[in-house]
Amino acid sequence: MSYPPIPKARNINNPIEPTGNPLLSGLGPAAYAERQDRPDLTIGGAAKIVPMRVVTDFFIEPRDPDPRGFTVSGCDGARAGTVVDVWVDRSEPQIRYLEVAVAANGRQVLLPVACALFSPSRRDVQVKSITAAQFADVPGTRTSDQVTLLEEDRIAAYYAGGYLYATPSRTEPALQ
Repeated sequence: MSYPPIPKARNINNPIEPTGNPLLSGLGPAAYAERQDRPDLTIGGAAKIVPMRVVTDFFIEPRDPDPRGFTVSGCDGARAGTVVDVWVDRSEPQIRYLEVAVAANGRQVLLPVACALFSPSRRDVQVKSITAAQFADVPGTRTSDQVTLLEEDRIAAYYAGGYLYATPSRTEPALQ
């Protein structure tokens, strides 16, 4: 018995190769959960993650470098923008995000601190997951003083997706 030939796959809506901007596709490492589109709240009912300009009782330890004013660069080494504020977690006193003014379009976007490599001596923050140009499309927040659960997932997915989709060479197999 002979079988018909297997048709060749086309790349139209192929989940292995997303169409459009793969960092916004919601596929693979850029996947995110459809969480509630409301901010996470403290036990007192206030937004949990907010910029330091909102919570004046938070401060950066004077012996630590303050990243505000640091240059942000992408995985290509190009300048992506400048850190303009620090977002903190009111429930757990720690930095969650850096707010970056994007050089390409002036938008303010959030950078998860886990994706940031600090170089205080150079007053620089390096991001290894996305290129400088890709900062222009980082998902934004609806308001300038809080982030929702859905927005957090979409932002984290964008940066995570960059580890595979930021450059064409990253989607190719690596020989070791």
